[in-house]
Amino acid sequence: MPAPSSPNSQVADRLREMADLLEQQGANPFRVNAYRRAAEAVLASARGVDAIYREEGLEGLESLPSVGAGIGAAIQEMLVTGRFQRLERMRDAADPVQLYQSVPGIGPELAQRIHNELHIDTLEALELAAHDNRLEAVPGIGRRRAAAIRAALNQMLARRLRRPAVSAALQPDVGTLLDVEREYREQAEAGRLETIAPKRFNPGGEAWLPILHAQRGPWHFTVLFSNTARAHELGRTRDWVVLYVTNADHEERQCTAVTETHGPLTGRRVVRGREAECRAYYEALERPNRAPGNAPGNGPSAAAR
Repeated sequence: MPAPSSPNSQVADRLREMADLLEQQGANPFRVNAYRRAAEAVLASARGVDAIYREEGLEGLESLPSVGAGIGAAIQEMLVTGRFQRLERMRDAADPVQLYQSVPGIGPELAQRIHNELHIDTLEALELAAHDNRLEAVPGIGRRRAAAIRAALNQMLARRLRRPAVSAALQPDVGTLLDVEREYREQAEAGRLETIAPKRFNPGGEAWLPILHAQRGPWHFTVLFSNTARAHELGRTRDWVVLYVTNADHEERQCTAVTETHGPLTGRRVVRGREAECRAYYEALERPNRAPGNAPGNGPSAAAR
């Protein structure tokens, strides 16, 4: 049995806490048990997970019984950064402004401006914005500073040994995403969801933030309203919906659904970063020769509300 302060015990404690939080919030029991089995496997290992990672890398962690790709990446994150961001998010809502300040060259004001202008929430999304020229259009950045941020992000994300980006074919289609976030908003409005008490913007410690766990085919969704400073400032805490999407290997991606405020999709629900797909989706729904039952996702009313 590892000592209480050993890396194995520390990792196992976090994995068990993740399982407990998921169970309390009504998540899929298979997902809950996956974290518990992984915690048991880490505790039972005769070798320290730090030694396994040092000698065999991420593949060594993934080869542990009941661990696999997604949980292996989570253990790697704990060993390299000392953090488990997925667990931290389950304890509280994510704060992208604080996350961006971890990038060299980005201070509090610039981090807030990036989030205000681009409405993105992850380092991966920031990296994409740095490559497709959106970042340099943010006031106060410009081409040279965007290049420096891009280089810093490349180093940070490379240290995580991040897997290649998932192709569009291997992600949930926008119809599915819009259907899940519609379900979340409807159930939250009806008061049918469990609520958590976020630490930010909640001085009274009130459990007000609804949380939904849902399954669509191979995808598990954890869904919450945005609890960022910008969402509160603009009064969008009941409009901006953050979806965390996990595949069968417990690998996770994040996206945000909002009501579009300009352009041809004004008034429609869209997935940020996938506006072109959303436009094609709505156009397909509106074709007069298309039967509603054959629409992407779960029908036209699901995504259009």
